[in-house]
Amino acid sequence: MKTVVVGAGPVGALAALYAAVRGHDVEIYELRPDIRDPSTEPNNTKSINLALSERGIYSLRQTGLSDLADAVLANTVPMHGRMIHVRKHGEYVREAQQYDAHGRDLLAMDRTVLNRALIDHLDGMPNVKFFFKHKLIGVDFKKNSAWFENRQDKKDILTQGPEFKLTFDLLIGADGAHSAVRNHLMKVVPMTYQQEYIDKLWCQFGVPTSAEGDFRIPPNYLHIWPADESMFIAIPNTDKTFTATLFMSKEGFEALEASGKVVEYFSKNFPAVVPDLITEEDLKQQFINNEHLPLISIKCTPYHHEDDGVIVGDAAHAMVPFYGQGMNAGLEDVRVLFEFLDKYPNDRAKALSEYTKQRTPDAQTINDLALGNYREMASDVRKPLYLLRKWVEETLYVHLPSLGWATQYSRVTFSNMRYSQVYQASQRQARILNGVVGLGLAAVAGSALVFAGNGGAKRMEKGILRGICLAAQGLQRVIQG
Repeated sequence: MKTVVVGAGPVGALAALYAAVRGHDVEIYELRPDIRDPSTEPNNTKSINLALSERGIYSLRQTGLSDLADAVLANTVPMHGRMIHVRKHGEYVREAQQYDAHGRDLLAMDRTVLNRALIDHLDGMPNVKFFFKHKLIGVDFKKNSAWFENRQDKKDILTQGPEFKLTFDLLIGADGAHSAVRNHLMKVVPMTYQQEYIDKLWCQFGVPTSAEGDFRIPPNYLHIWPADESMFIAIPNTDKTFTATLFMSKEGFEALEASGKVVEYFSKNFPAVVPDLITEEDLKQQFINNEHLPLISIKCTPYHHEDDGVIVGDAAHAMVPFYGQGMNAGLEDVRVLFEFLDKYPNDRAKALSEYTKQRTPDAQTINDLALGNYREMASDVRKPLYLLRKWVEETLYVHLPSLGWATQYSRVTFSNMRYSQVYQASQRQARILNGVVGLGLAAVAGSALVFAGNGGAKRMEKGILRGICLAAQGLQRVIQG
């Protein structure tokens, strides 16, 4: 079986690995130069850093290559949670918020490092061929044919080269949000398509090591400076630097460009970034020199054509980065796709149809969750009501395991539960929590008084906790029938 993969990013490379270990003859076509070539790195690796979670890790392990996941994980930095940087009563404070009540971590990783690890594994496989600097220019799915253009280097600019035709059994499009494969798929498939550019742009900043060669701030966190309409984040790297990102509206970027008051804006909204992380001059230069890039959200369906074409990753469901699931969802696409191909080895059309049927609601759910999570990161994380709700949910998560209670974030990040099922479970739990607040308030207060007795604050706290758990337990049983 000849499988052609368009796109050699992490998702495309993983798809090629899954196909190669199954004995397919695999050809990978990539418009960019080889990402492992240092001369291409500055212009072709601009990306928000990854937060690798269970879905991505599990998909790496399911390749059947025992050393792949370990090789990737060796180049990550554990993040225990968020570190919120705010001013309180005029003073700068840091507040840690754990990701998971059971102590599980996200793993910070450079996208380029992940990509190289996958390509390196492919390079050693005899049934895999790479074709860099090749552009897809046409597909005829009815004849299983594709046309590529071999781009040529002329003074570091890729220019038009000779065209050629190939045939395939299966074409996998992993060529990103502006997918050429998807565009050709839409010509033969009645595809529903929705594209949205949100009102935020992003700009990347590099945070160097300290004078002693160490991290400038605690490394094991996703650092967030929330400012409602803007946000600054910093993610650790294995070389003890941070990759930071500013999110702000287009109008906000334009106002800063016009005024030149970048340092003043940071000093007002993102305390201690200047000069603790970045010097004034470096901040101004990076703001001017680094691109201010848009954030796109894409939904479409179906993802396939009969038995010979399919799209995965951003080509199928590009999403904004605020839930940290874009890459994880793309890697999971590959695992799910090949599980269906394995399930229906003699009916590829059925396999691709089932893939579309399952992944469409899941991808659209996480797409929506990612859009909604900006408000949580940029604003809610510092509000008392959010912190109270977070405490209640995590308390129930720890104390009601027998009823399967878990937070939405833990299910998204630390499980392989389908995204659509995560959302349904979260909505059910939200009804329970609302019931606790609205109908169970008296039970909570009464239980707190009974258990508090004369034992002081600690016993009172235990009483409140017991009351919350009893109320939630009762309401959950009522809802479950």
